[in-house]
Amino acid sequence: MSESHRFKDHHREERIFFVRMVVAGVIMALAMALLIGRYYSLQVISHQDYATRSDRNRVHVQPVPPTRGLISDRNGELLAGNRPIYILSVIPERISNLDETLKRLKPLVRITPSDLEKFYDQLQQPRKPFAAVPLRYQLNETEIARLAVNEFQLEGVEVEAQLVRYYPQHELFAHSIGYVGRISQSDLARFAEDDLRRYSGTHSIGKNGLEAQYERELLGEVGNQNVETNARGRVLRVLGRVDPKPGKDLELHMDLNLQRTAAQAMEGRRGAVVALDVETGGVLAAVSLPSFNPNLFVTGISFADFRALNQSLDLPLYNRFLQGQYPPGSTLKSIIGLAGLHHDVVDTEHWVRDPGFYRLPNSSRLYRDWRRTGHGPRVDMMQAMVESCDVYYYDLGHRMGVDLMHSFGIRFGLGNLTKIDLPSERRGIWPSREWKRGARGAAWFPGDNLNMAIGQGYTLTTPLQLAVSTATLANRGKRMRPQVVRSVGGVERPPIVDEYVEIDDKHWDFMLKAMENVVHGQRGTARSMRVGAEYRMGGKTGTSQVVAIPQGEEYDSEALQERHRDHALFVGYAPADNPKIAVVVIVENGESGGGVAAPIARKLFDAYLNQQYAQPLPHEEPMAGFLGGRP
Repeated sequence: MSESHRFKDHHREERIFFVRMVVAGVIMALAMALLIGRYYSLQVISHQDYATRSDRNRVHVQPVPPTRGLISDRNGELLAGNRPIYILSVIPERISNLDETLKRLKPLVRITPSDLEKFYDQLQQPRKPFAAVPLRYQLNETEIARLAVNEFQLEGVEVEAQLVRYYPQHELFAHSIGYVGRISQSDLARFAEDDLRRYSGTHSIGKNGLEAQYERELLGEVGNQNVETNARGRVLRVLGRVDPKPGKDLELHMDLNLQRTAAQAMEGRRGAVVALDVETGGVLAAVSLPSFNPNLFVTGISFADFRALNQSLDLPLYNRFLQGQYPPGSTLKSIIGLAGLHHDVVDTEHWVRDPGFYRLPNSSRLYRDWRRTGHGPRVDMMQAMVESCDVYYYDLGHRMGVDLMHSFGIRFGLGNLTKIDLPSERRGIWPSREWKRGARGAAWFPGDNLNMAIGQGYTLTTPLQLAVSTATLANRGKRMRPQVVRSVGGVERPPIVDEYVEIDDKHWDFMLKAMENVVHGQRGTARSMRVGAEYRMGGKTGTSQVVAIPQGEEYDSEALQERHRDHALFVGYAPADNPKIAVVVIVENGESGGGVAAPIARKLFDAYLNQQYAQPLPHEEPMAGFLGGRP
């Protein structure tokens, strides 16, 4: 017998084997028990919970955005509508590798660096899970076909039809209607919880103009639908739907034909035109030039386009009729003259000698008249108005003083917001002693009265303010609040009277006659605009300095840069015997109120009273065939 067989313990080995078998059996039994327990938990105890989760994976509630309300002019011409486009969107939660998906998309559709920048910017914004993020707008038919063919390998990618804002008149109403743009991070920061609900499914919001002012009315109420989807998130069928409520339509006081006439009459010059309905205060036209195409902003303006607009020396994004603050110049002489009559500082027979300059008592400084040789030895108020004599108004300003001028001008809306239904209005400056002390830290000097009386010095007004004050003159003291919107959702907005300026009728008669003579008098500064007119007009011309001219020097247009030349202004109304329309024209660096600004106003009077509207330009998009956006 060998040595190894002699010492081997078979009983010990059997025991070890038996113990191992028992341990393995126990482990297997425990594993089986756990498996059965887990199976029982899933199939019996938690059955309802997991069944619900499964349903949620294939049944979703989707928001249904409302159709934005339409905006039309007083004649029903569409100014802001909606048009269908196809949008390429991405649902990041359904994509395992976003970069790889974008690589697959690039050969199928044109995706610019600007598209990607805006896409990644929106990814950083708070949003609901599984909400689609737009990548590319306005897909063409070829791109849609390519995406459809490759749909199987583009999980998380969607193509959907959607109505987006469209402005068929392009630049013509950009500053009044404004535009919508993508909802930004700053917009979301202002949203309350209810706003997040109302804007679910909506990618844009009113940014300025009427689109911003009437955002709540135009937006409408969001709806929803229950949809069944497959494993890739594609919608298979709609299980139920609550229709959205479309936004309310706006009808404006504005007239497309009058707006076009005003824009064409400016002939590409910088400036502003405002026309008001004297009786109601309705804004018939409001032009700020140069302008811009608001359609660029609707789906997100490119950085290159925005940089070009924002850095332009001509400031096309700047709303001149609402925010531009200009010295009104001689256009204020009607109000200053009325103030002098009303407060008995002068009467209609009061006269001054005009040698071409005015000197304050005990002062050597000369305040020059625009006519270097003066207007004659006996200039009364009628002549001073008709020929725009500065010396007469220097004397009147010195006699009246700032306190009377300020309190009277306030009643015509100077230095205050007009409360028009547009955002971002500026109030201008109608100076007073208190204003100068607070703003400039200085006392009011006698020379300030002279500058104020001719609409210079610290005085600044917006074109809209001048239009309101002119309409108040034509209305014999009834100051109407300017309104752009005539009805909301078919409900008319009533006219609003903000002030009644009580003045003796004889003073009104005199001043309105003087304004009529500015146009129809033989020596009126706007006499050239009356040629061929079948009606009579009232008005006042003006020029305002852009840069100061040293005392003793004459204004030399040729020696000045174009942007340093005087602004040209005209304010007026027609017809003179029963005013219907008030117009203000400001042409930046136009130099001559009577020669440049007044003829533009005449074209608006003819258009409104005689229906002599300008024709659409060849490049303007025709209205026929355009879908307003109602589904």
